[in-house]
Amino acid sequence: MPGSSEQLSEGPFATAARERGPLAGRVVVVTGASGGVGRAVVRRLGEEGAQVALIARGTAGLSAAAVEVGVSGGSGLVFEADVADYGQVRAAAERVETELGPIDVWMNVAFSSVFARFTDIKPEEFERTTAVTYLGYVWGTKVALDLMRPRGRGAIVQAGSALAYRAIPLQSAYCGAKHAIKGFTESVRTELLAENSPIHITMVQLPALNTPQFDWVLSRLRRHPQPVPPIFQPEVAADALVYAAAHPERKEYWVGTPTVATLLAQRIAPALVDRYLARRGIQSQQTDDKPPSGVSNLWEPADEDRDYGAHGSFDERSAATSPQLWLSQHRGLATAAAAVGAAGGAAAVLLRNARRR
Repeated sequence: MPGSSEQLSEGPFATAARERGPLAGRVVVVTGASGGVGRAVVRRLGEEGAQVALIARGTAGLSAAAVEVGVSGGSGLVFEADVADYGQVRAAAERVETELGPIDVWMNVAFSSVFARFTDIKPEEFERTTAVTYLGYVWGTKVALDLMRPRGRGAIVQAGSALAYRAIPLQSAYCGAKHAIKGFTESVRTELLAENSPIHITMVQLPALNTPQFDWVLSRLRRHPQPVPPIFQPEVAADALVYAAAHPERKEYWVGTPTVATLLAQRIAPALVDRYLARRGIQSQQTDDKPPSGVSNLWEPADEDRDYGAHGSFDERSAATSPQLWLSQHRGLATAAAAVGAAGGAAAVLLRNARRR
């Protein structure tokens, strides 16, 4: 199993997880569990001693991930399903409850994308990306609520992105879906509040991450796609998502100083951000290498016969920790000061770059 041999980074909450936290024994569903962020999440849940239901399409990645959950200290069962298909998601959830028990936490992580200019994306490709990345969250949320509301308990965690607030070039389908997820989640949250429901729904906005998506997402770029630097390891995202699952009362978490800077700069000077991304956004998403050939997970799983694991190709350039994550989980004057400073710094950099060009 190639994925099981990865060098796992020790995030700031890994020690606490090994000591068994509030999710020990809980039934947690994770979509997109076979690779990338989902793979790192199920490992963390295993360390907590959770009962993890792994939902994805690729059999090699799913099988290896389930083994890692067990090795980490939890228990994991595999449920193959395409999250774009409501019937498959519903059937998987019913099997989870039959085999593991009532679902306590549902975590939506699965997505797909197309790296290309909007004019180069075929209509069916855009539609498929939207179905997986947006409707996959909608169907997961609907199934979770249908099961949780009669019991009066549960939590839903949406893996979001800084791109839910600030779109970038070459990812129109993905950015559109993430914006839609944010709006959808806010609508559902207000409905739950209106009925005084004890069920919580929270969203975690993540930074650029070193995951296999840049090797298996459909790309029409002339060079190899990459995350917009600075890059973080998927374990940083996993720490945040697992923490949010245990503390879902917060409506949203921001992870990584670049996420904070991007979101606040968007509030302060959106037109300036537009111009900056128009000049730098395309180049910053490509390396000097040739793009991967013949691999795409848009229609079929890329990890049907190969386990990609959690990490992508950028280990040497990726940070394994995020001090800002701690600040996000411990709000106060320090958080406010850091956010204002990050926003001011980002705006200054954008303004300086814009004046130079």
